[in-house]
Amino acid sequence: MTEKFIIALDGPAASGKGTLAKKLAEYYNLALLDTGALYRAVGLNVLKAGGDPENESDALKAVGQLPEINLSNPELRGESTGAAASKVAAIPSVRAKLVDYQRNFAHNPPSDKKGSILDGRDIGTVICPDAKYKIFITASVETTAKRRFLEEFGKNGNEDNYQLILSELKARDERDMNRSTSPLKPHENAYLLDTTNSDIEAVFEAACAYISNKE
Repeated sequence: MTEKFIIALDGPAASGKGTLAKKLAEYYNLALLDTGALYRAVGLNVLKAGGDPENESDALKAVGQLPEINLSNPELRGESTGAAASKVAAIPSVRAKLVDYQRNFAHNPPSDKKGSILDGRDIGTVICPDAKYKIFITASVETTAKRRFLEEFGKNGNEDNYQLILSELKARDERDMNRSTSPLKPHENAYLLDTTNSDIEAVFEAACAYISNKE
């Protein structure tokens, strides 16, 4: 394959794209970037500094601290961090700062990797519109809320916990889909994959079939 092997994988929170991205990265030997972790890191930085995630100055200051952040930090997965990430991601200047980082990662994978896969919300439409493989994951918000609830609470949660997560995810999806810069939406050529009633193996097989048919 002469063109770069890039998979652009987009979708809302808790849709299953993170798990799918890891499986595809391992299967195809691709460098993986969870771009949501970049925004979560910025949001977490803002919160730790006592700032406002919707304040442009606070968010841009947090972007400058990214080189010092561990993108595998468990704190990045919390709902409050996710909500802050959604808010900083709606700031055009913040997104602009992170675009070059993401594109450089996509087009310059390590020499021992076949290519790259980026997991996010605007990869196919903005970051890598030239990617040959574009996948957009969807799932009902009730399903994504249940998945996030089980991730966070397992069998120890209650209905109030679930309803709070559901309301936060609805608010986040609303922000992400309606922001003026790089809204969450599938590229016109993206392969749409609904995970509402599918387990990860079925989703993985469908994604691999799509990629094989495009080669």
